[in-house]
Parts: sequence; structure tokens; C-alpha cells
Amino acid sequence: MNLPNLLTLLRIFFVPLLVAALLADGTWFARLPELFSREMFALAVFLAAAATDLLDGWLARRWGQVTTVGTLLDPIADKLLISAALISLVDIHRVPAWIVILIIGREFAVSGLRSIAASSGYTIRASELGKTKMASQVIAISLVIAGIRWQALVPLGVIGMWAVMLFALVSAGDYFRKFWRRIDDGVKQRRRRELLRLERQRKRAERLRGVPSPVADFTDQG
Repeated sequence: MNLPNLLTLLRIFFVPLLVAALLADGTWFARLPELFSREMFALAVFLAAAATDLLDGWLARRWGQVTTVGTLLDPIADKLLISAALISLVDIHRVPAWIVILIIGREFAVSGLRSIAASSGYTIRASELGKTKMASQVIAISLVIAGIRWQALVPLGVIGMWAVMLFALVSAGDYFRKFWRRIDDGVKQRRRRELLRLERQRKRAERLRGVPSPVADFTDQG
């Protein structure tokens, strides 16, 4: 187990701590200094978890420690962190539920598309919009959490969540476009190969039956 993979696992372990901080009733946090309020603790946990996402990928590439386990765990950890934060914010009435449904539904849809494409031998790479999605989600969620304490940040959090939703929908459309284009090209290639295979089988069967070719018949008649 290398350091990048440990950082990815650490991000997963941050998830229940983040949920507990966001959904806590505040009794335990009331005993701490004002700096360590519930929302500030939740924000610190969320930003620390998001920082591991940047660090593990950078270290894996720099040290040449990109592994299959890390490749599988990294997107799972990202989705767990973002989904847990959004669902918790819905529960405390800080984010509209319909926006969260669209964002999380997009993640399931794109993951399903990429899995189907991978099973067919195709790789759908992340688009530029998809690459900025995580950064926009981290910024928007941080603004919403900070807005629990500082009301002046609430409008910025609302704008950030709308931006995240638009990023999610546009990037999902881009993935669907790439998917259908790959599938369409794949179907055409398979049909072409199937026709060539059938033609070769037909010619082989004619040779085995001793059927003369049209060229030979014309030569004999001349």
C-alpha cells in the first residue's frame, strides 16, 4: 500500500466524520471555543478531504505509483465525499433536494456509460468540463457550509450550486455524445466485419462444392 492509496483511503474515512459534523445537534461543539463550531469543523474536514484528492493524484504521477487499486478507489472516494456532503446539506435544508438529485444522478449515469463502454473495449476519457467538475463542487459546497456561519456567503453558495448543476448537465451531455458516437462507430465496424466474414464463408463453400467462378464459365464458353 503506497502513500497515494493511503490518502485515497483517508478521504473515504473522512466521509462519516463529515456527515457527523454536519448533522450533529451542536451540543458537543458548544463546549469548544467559538472557532471550533460545528460548521467550521465540518468545513475543515471537507477541505482536508478534498486536499487529499489533489495530493494523491499528484504524488501517484510524480512517483510513478499509479496502481489499479488507486485508479478504482479514487473516483469512488470522490463520489462518496461529494454525495455525503450534498445529502447532509439537504437534510439541514441548505441545498434544494432536486439539485442534489440531478448532480448525484449524473454521477450514476456517467459511471454506467463508462462501464458499458469499457465492457465493449472503449475508453471514454474525462472531458475538460468533467475535470473542472470536482473543483467547482468543492468550492460550491465549501461556500454553502461556510454560509451556515456567515450569512453573507449564502448567495454565493446558491450561485455555486447552480453552477455545479450546470457543469454536471453539460458534461453529462458530452459523455452521452461520446458514448453514442463510439457505439455507432462500433456497430458499423462490426457489421462490416460480419459482411466480410460471410462473404469469405460463401466463397469457401463454393470452392468446396466445386462451383466454377463466373470468370471461368465465360472463358470456357469462348
